[in-house]
Amino acid sequence: MVQLETTDGIAWVTLARPEKQNALSYEMFRQLNKIIRTLRRDRQLRAVVIQGQGAHFCAGLDVGAVMKKPRNIVSLLGKWLPGNANLVQQVALGWRTLPVPVFALVRGNCLGGGLHIALGADYRIVSPDAQFAIMEARWGLCPDMSTSVMLPGIVNHDQALWLASNPQRIDAERAKELGLVTEVCDDPQANIQQRLNQLAHVSPDALAAIKCLYNTAYHPPQRKLLWQETWFQIKLLLSKNTRTAMHNGRQPDTPKPYRPRRKW
Repeated sequence: MVQLETTDGIAWVTLARPEKQNALSYEMFRQLNKIIRTLRRDRQLRAVVIQGQGAHFCAGLDVGAVMKKPRNIVSLLGKWLPGNANLVQQVALGWRTLPVPVFALVRGNCLGGGLHIALGADYRIVSPDAQFAIMEARWGLCPDMSTSVMLPGIVNHDQALWLASNPQRIDAERAKELGLVTEVCDDPQANIQQRLNQLAHVSPDALAAIKCLYNTAYHPPQRKLLWQETWFQIKLLLSKNTRTAMHNGRQPDTPKPYRPRRKW
């Protein structure tokens, strides 16, 4: 379901579940995490491109598939230490640990977990038909794939707050206005190839040092944020208001009222 092909030092990572718009299953999380670890050890690697097979990048989490086995939720959210990244955080944040440029090639839907993975890339090159949304609020949840670490270095505080709170889609041009994407173009693959050709003339050590330096400059210390993402998500999963939100998300014509907010 996740394919890896490396050619001339360029790793092409493809989410390959087009019949589900490349929605993320539990197995795909494990495969992505393994691929990130494999690429981190490859000293011949020059760059990575993440893409989706077919018309879409990724429609987010396949909730039905993941929820069939409740132990998968524990495996996705569990961590040995509070500040460590759990599995869902690793498959988004892990791209930033690679000492090479990482591109997300985005067409069609890039929603929920798909957007979180794209945010982990250094550059997002997208087609005009691309659609973006952070979806967790629709189900009464908060983003928990290390978005709190990544978004502050990409968009302004008020826009990050609005994107996380309002699960409505935005188009490619609006995403470009917000700084959420690097470039909108008719042929994102050709655009990425041109950038790869340009970077081929730069020392790989220089690229690694520059990425490490600017990741440190633009992103705050992450351990507290990663712990809060997971702890808040666990609290929300146990909340009666979350069950109400899930009902309202599935049956918007017959919404149920929310209970008073719990203490945070």
